[in-house]
Amino acid sequence: MPTIHLVTEVPGPASRAMAARRTAAGARGAAVLTGVGVAHAHGAAVTDVDGNVLLDFAGGIGALAVGHTPEGVVRAVRDQAERLVHMCSIVGTYEPYVALLERLVAIAPGAGPHKAVLLNSGAEAVETSVKIARAHTGRQAVMVFEGAYHGRTNLTLAMTSKYGLFKRGFGPFAPEVYRVPFPDPYRRPVDADAVSFEREAIASFERALVAQVDPDAVAAIVVEPVQGEGGFVPVPAAMLRRLREVCSDHGIVLVADEIQSGMGRTGRLWAVEHAGVVPDLVVSAKSLAAGMPVAAVVGRADIMDAPHPGGLGGTYSGNPLACVAALAAIDAITAPGFLARARDVGERLRAHLERLAESTPTIGEVRGLGPMLAVEFVVDRHSRAPDAALVARVAAEALARGLIVIRCGLHSNCLRLLPPLDLADHEIDEGMDVLARAVRAATEGSAVPTSR
Repeated sequence: MPTIHLVTEVPGPASRAMAARRTAAGARGAAVLTGVGVAHAHGAAVTDVDGNVLLDFAGGIGALAVGHTPEGVVRAVRDQAERLVHMCSIVGTYEPYVALLERLVAIAPGAGPHKAVLLNSGAEAVETSVKIARAHTGRQAVMVFEGAYHGRTNLTLAMTSKYGLFKRGFGPFAPEVYRVPFPDPYRRPVDADAVSFEREAIASFERALVAQVDPDAVAAIVVEPVQGEGGFVPVPAAMLRRLREVCSDHGIVLVADEIQSGMGRTGRLWAVEHAGVVPDLVVSAKSLAAGMPVAAVVGRADIMDAPHPGGLGGTYSGNPLACVAALAAIDAITAPGFLARARDVGERLRAHLERLAESTPTIGEVRGLGPMLAVEFVVDRHSRAPDAALVARVAAEALARGLIVIRCGLHSNCLRLLPPLDLADHEIDEGMDVLARAVRAATEGSAVPTSR
């Protein structure tokens, strides 16, 4: 039986009414990507306030690797709520807090000893990783990459790329942040092969250590192993390995921002595992707690212990409800077979997307790592000019047919797929069939045949 079941148009009248209330009472800067009013959800199925059942391939922007309302998480939160809702880890210690620290230390990449600290959000965790690196090194500078997204606090906005959408009107930003080019293979010069392009990207990074900042002034290099908002572009393994070498040679802290790419999203627990690279610190959030607000920094104990007591933490950091949700989510993600299924999901999704690309001249590239996949839409394959308007039409056409998808990319011209990682085959096929029909509807009469 299909998951999608529509009884009204999408968004329907009740959803539109809820959206109107939100608009009237909510600040306009808090963006919303769809007009759907959500009543309840389970797995990949979302039931809206009009009674429509939709397939969710946005997954809370990557926060739902184990799907909506997974039984283990729901049970853990319900049981914990009857015992302790809040204490503040600054005031006292409670079992879920300690258990989650222990679990994070156990699953951190590389050999220990490791330590961890709990925060509330991804941006807070990224900022905390920089504080830790600065305390450890006694340095100030931070290196980041074009296309990066690290958050919306002042420091993380300084680290984030994509100025117009996230940063316009909010400066001045924190100083001592140095941005270097990111190797997006699809955007390489037409006469450059992939290997030479990667080498030039590495050379550009090394030039920045002379032309922009001395390595002895750099506290941390912060990198997403697969860029999220930047368009699901994986860092070439050779470049990740070079970053590791430079950091080791110069005492720089290598921080892997795995907020979106971690917790199984690429088919491995951590995306850095694909390159065989061990960072000094890993930042985790999103799917860490199945949508509950908790984030973490975990890494080398000697680095983690650099800040003075009281320099880290917050009132809600490591809330008991969020901790038990994270423990249950980690149990699910690390259970036998889960990551193998995630890789199978990625292969099936990619096969659908590549077939769609073969028949759609406005699809420039299908890319990603494992099940973390995106499609880049262009005006035509010769110019590779981004087509953000087409992506908006595709997303709207998909929603109207019962599939929730969202955009990404430096030019907002990509669709990213972030469904539950244990998605059933029939749900994959149903969602991809809807997406194919949405692409055809959005491009009807506008596609110009070109050579692939």
